[in-house]
Amino acid sequence: MQAVALRREDGTIVCERCLLAETALTRMRGLLGRRELPGREGILLKPASSVHMAFMRFAIDAVFLDRDLRIVKIATDLKPWRVAGARGSKSVLEIAAGEAARRGLSVGDRLVADQLSPTSPATAATAS
Repeated sequence: MQAVALRREDGTIVCERCLLAETALTRMRGLLGRRELPGREGILLKPASSVHMAFMRFAIDAVFLDRDLRIVKIATDLKPWRVAGARGSKSVLEIAAGEAARRGLSVGDRLVADQLSPTSPATAATAS
């Protein structure tokens, strides 16, 4: 899967290494099988307007984004076996539970995606 870094328009980092899940298979797989999600990582489901937590082992924050990557809703501490969605959402950023608050995310914030090069520190750290 391809990875990007996500930041707010003001430059504040939101997700240092965000995997892009843009196919039906990668969206369906999502975070299944993982025991945790490190605070600096996430997954961007695209297209998506809802998420389910079936078979998940840990809670997440789900950040719902419109087509311009503007936050339309934040579902915090979404626990296993729960569902969340947002009208108007075109993609969903899944990050570790509590990260939305730690990163200061708010409805209305616009995010920007920066491509990660194969040798960037965030990519290299997960390759080993």
